[in-house]
Amino acid sequence: MILHTSYPRILSIAGSDSGGGAGIQADLKAISACGGYAATAITAITAQNTLGVNSIHVLPAEMVEAQIEAVLEDIGADAVKLGMLPNAEIVEVVARLLTRYQIRKVVLDPVMISTSGHQLIDAQAVEAIRQQLFPLASLLTPNVPEAEYLTGLSVTSEADFTQVAEALQKQKVSSILLKAGHLRQESLTDHLYTAQETYTYCYDRIDTPNTHGTGCTLSSAIATFWAAGCSLPEAVDRAERYLHKAILCGQSYRLGKGHGPVDHFYRLRRDFER
Repeated sequence: MILHTSYPRILSIAGSDSGGGAGIQADLKAISACGGYAATAITAITAQNTLGVNSIHVLPAEMVEAQIEAVLEDIGADAVKLGMLPNAEIVEVVARLLTRYQIRKVVLDPVMISTSGHQLIDAQAVEAIRQQLFPLASLLTPNVPEAEYLTGLSVTSEADFTQVAEALQKQKVSSILLKAGHLRQESLTDHLYTAQETYTYCYDRIDTPNTHGTGCTLSSAIATFWAAGCSLPEAVDRAERYLHKAILCGQSYRLGKGHGPVDHFYRLRRDFER
């Protein structure tokens, strides 16, 4: 007798990173490493490496729509992770399909500026995300530059997080995870703001250049643990601990000449090295 079981199913809608450290590639690795099944809808193809983004080719909105429909009609999704959405047409497609398929767990990582400072989406896309996706997102996960861009507020320390969260909640965001990685402190605390409570996740900064794709990795891990049945605060806690260990285990590796990736499969690598 065959017993049928199911994976936590996560659909990542995001851009492709040819260097493999961020974007769809990081999402696939993180979701798989955290025990989920990863399906994808690619929104853009980037030519990039550890030094930065060289060029971007945006896919037609119809092709993005076809990918999402193909996945949701057959495989389905217990959670959706949203990454790079480069124009308003693609944002509109994503919003319409999230509504049609009644996706309730949506993690929106507002990928707008690359680690190297490259602008990844246009101003119309940002406004479309505000108007159409903020109300549908269950969790928003901006880093400090993205939070500043979305609110117009300056963030110089964790003391500024509450004001930023309030400004984002006024824009109809349900829950917000504000990440402290861009701040200068050695001891950092990420803050999760929900309608009911605020949760904090503390960790020590790790001295390493290998931080490319950390935002993609964290948001995908959250979506995976959430899809697996964890509460949102527990999913964030497990994802934070996974990312911290992935950074720690990847700190001594050297890949490329710039910001390398984290070690997504540190657990598997540890097993192989026994």
